Amino acid sequence: MSRGPAIGIDLGTTFSCVGVFQNGKVEIIANDQGLRITPGYVAFTDKERLVGEAAKNQATLNPTNTVFDAKRLIGRQINDVEVQDDKRHWPFKVVNSEGKPKIGVEFLNETKKFIAEEISSMVLLKMKETAEAFLGTKVTDAVTTVPACFNDRQRQATIDAGKVAGLNVLRIVNEPTAAAIAYGLDKRIDSQRNVLVFDLGSGTFDVSILCIKDGRFELKSTDGDTQLGGEDFDLRMTDHFVEIFKQKHEGRDLTTSKKAISRLRKACETAKRMLSSVGCTSIDAESLFKGIDFSENLTRARFEQLCFDLFNKTLNPVKKALSDAKLDKNDIHEILLAGGSTRIPKVQELLQDFFKGKTLNESINADEAVAYGAALLAANMAGDKSEGGLNFVLAEVAPLSLGVETTGGVMTTLIERNTKIPIRRTKIFSTCSDNQSSVLVQVYEGKRAMTSDNNLLGKFELSDIPLAPRKVPQIEVSFDIDDNGILHVSAVDKSSGKQNSITITKNKGLLSENEMKQIEAGGWEGEEQDGSEEYVGKLHL
Repeated sequence: MSRGPAIGIDLGTTFSCVGVFQNGKVEIIANDQGLRITPGYVAFTDKERLVGEAAKNQATLNPTNTVFDAKRLIGRQINDVEVQDDKRHWPFKVVNSEGKPKIGVEFLNETKKFIAEEISSMVLLKMKETAEAFLGTKVTDAVTTVPACFNDRQRQATIDAGKVAGLNVLRIVNEPTAAAIAYGLDKRIDSQRNVLVFDLGSGTFDVSILCIKDGRFELKSTDGDTQLGGEDFDLRMTDHFVEIFKQKHEGRDLTTSKKAISRLRKACETAKRMLSSVGCTSIDAESLFKGIDFSENLTRARFEQLCFDLFNKTLNPVKKALSDAKLDKNDIHEILLAGGSTRIPKVQELLQDFFKGKTLNESINADEAVAYGAALLAANMAGDKSEGGLNFVLAEVAPLSLGVETTGGVMTTLIERNTKIPIRRTKIFSTCSDNQSSVLVQVYEGKRAMTSDNNLLGKFELSDIPLAPRKVPQIEVSFDIDDNGILHVSAVDKSSGKQNSITITKNKGLLSENEMKQIEAGGWEGEEQDGSEEYVGKLHL
């Protein structure tokens, strides 16, 4: 089988989508069920492993062994607040494995544990195979999308998932940026336009502002919430109906039955989708719990009341993105909607009211826009210069602040979030103890004031500093990010010239070569059935 073109994959929380640019246009590829979006579900049984539609269809019968939401686990630590919160709602087990979350299931009559990268790789493999079936060729190269507010660990873990699936990940691109590419190239914009992308999916929420002109896409700012999306609306509804059931049936608690909760949650998801087009629907489940049937009406007004605080929460990242881009709401020419949850009328109403009645742009398919843009970028990176206007430039920003740890665990920022790259920043530090001969430079990314709440990217030691009283040594720390997002951090003692450095690259992944081999040895691939001075501790920079 010959090597095929590069593909674009939108790896969503609950749905994924794949596209390819050929014959001058993007094709969004249907799966083996004829559907253009594929559920991000993986199910394990005593006989086989199922991925996609087949896995989701049996989820209510096999809830403890049907895994979804891997995107909310990928690149996370087990003690992360977000993981602990999500665990309460998942029917499958999430256990601690040396600080990392692992998913426990029964598979082929054995207990198996998988990291989130493995689950995501199974979904990515499904998308790869979908593309190969359509193209009739082997597919290796891909551009994969992630939420704009994903940190470095989450991005690198997504790259690992691609590697396990047999993909060469050409680039990780932010989901709203991909949607903007889809819009910008489709409309052939030649005058400067400030476009705000409002991307509300099932599991994550992003806002990005881009300036588009003559094939140049310049990212001005980005913000969002990796724990806000359609699933949170489903859970709010589910909790509501659990209480109603308890009130009507003598305190009987649906949460004691994973099958009952799984069925109720699925019914709530269906009702939520219906309420985007009708004013009233019903939640129906025969023999939901101990032989008791359940049926309740739900109006759009009641749904909006239940989720209003969550809907309203989407406006905060919009305000922050505008502030970071130094733009007023009147400076925005287009408000582009992406993600299935943007179909919710109240979400659209709140956004439109915020922008004083400005018309929202729904010209691109909310479910497919991200994959569409990823496919265009994939073709661009692969050197496709056919007639589709693929000659464009993407200029990005640092999605999170970058800095070092200084005394007391304080995050001292050198490069602020949403700073245009390439960029170089330098800062002078000193020692915090007399006769201190070395400092430890610890590089972090994140929004929080303390490094314990941020993400450690790497560290190195600067040794053999000439002995001197505290505050005397002058240690110059430099951060340098190039066009590709590669961060080079160096430290030099100005009196002696002693120096050391570290390079933090994109597309390297988190898993070691040995860990990758262990995963691949699992053999699941063949089972598919479907400026001021700071004082530094150890360089408690």
